[in-house]
Amino acid sequence: MLLAWLRNNKKVPGWLTLSVNANAIDFAHGCHGVPKSQITLYGTHELAEDKQDLAKVAQLLHTSRYECAALLQPGDYQLLLVEAPTVPKEELKAAIRWRIKDMIDYHVDDATVDVLEIPQQEAAAGRSRLMYAVSAPNELIESTIRQCENAKIPLSVIDIPEMAQRNVAALYEGGERAVGLAYFADDWGLVTINHREELYLARRFEIGLRQVAEDAPAAEAALERVAVEVQRTLDHFDRQFRSIPMERLLVAPTPRVTRVAEFLKTRLGVEAQDIDLRDVLAFDGDGPERDVQWRLFHHFGASLRREAKSL
Repeated sequence: MLLAWLRNNKKVPGWLTLSVNANAIDFAHGCHGVPKSQITLYGTHELAEDKQDLAKVAQLLHTSRYECAALLQPGDYQLLLVEAPTVPKEELKAAIRWRIKDMIDYHVDDATVDVLEIPQQEAAAGRSRLMYAVSAPNELIESTIRQCENAKIPLSVIDIPEMAQRNVAALYEGGERAVGLAYFADDWGLVTINHREELYLARRFEIGLRQVAEDAPAAEAALERVAVEVQRTLDHFDRQFRSIPMERLLVAPTPRVTRVAEFLKTRLGVEAQDIDLRDVLAFDGDGPERDVQWRLFHHFGASLRREAKSL
């Protein structure tokens, strides 16, 4: 969710992205650069039961020096593909609220709603214009803001994994073709498709690393299900954007060996490859191993955001 109330005071360039759970805070700071964007700070701090522990970690990280973004988890919000209403821009969010009121599992008056526009192509002429609506309960958003305020974390933005994943995929773009990227958390997966550094399509599914890891008991069946989900995503993209060919599908780092890239290449005939973020991002020293890349994957991506404010 792209919410911004930016401050004018001088900050370190880039974004410090954080997420807090009951036991730890994950974080990464990144900034754009040439020839590679730089990740200057990243890691995980365990949190004790002491309510002041988050404030202590924030002080240790010198969060006041940064523009800070909070990264939501998939269960915190809904990303809904909807037909774009034909209204003036200033009326767009109100119209989207009305459009999604029966698609969310809480009252729309209790929702914080934002929109993500999908670039339009000539090949899509005659089709309904689509856009994404992002919806989260007000209570969750307010709780996130309050938690950061109490810890003296200067929160500027609340972001989502789909947009973070777009930022990572953009690092691998190099021509006029679209690039897909698949990420697997423990219990869910996310496929996104980029073109010219913009998010065109995102699809989340309930198949994760526990199912597709090479040593999982039913890995073969899970890979078949992944192939079905990816094929549906590619088919939808082709129907909506026929003038944009796919270049390849990237598979994000995982801490356990999988055969996802090899399987998709064989089963679907797409160019698929595993990636290592150290090839496209500059880190101090040798950089993070694959397990850290996996855990902080979306934090790295969100730290490379370019948007200064929301719609």
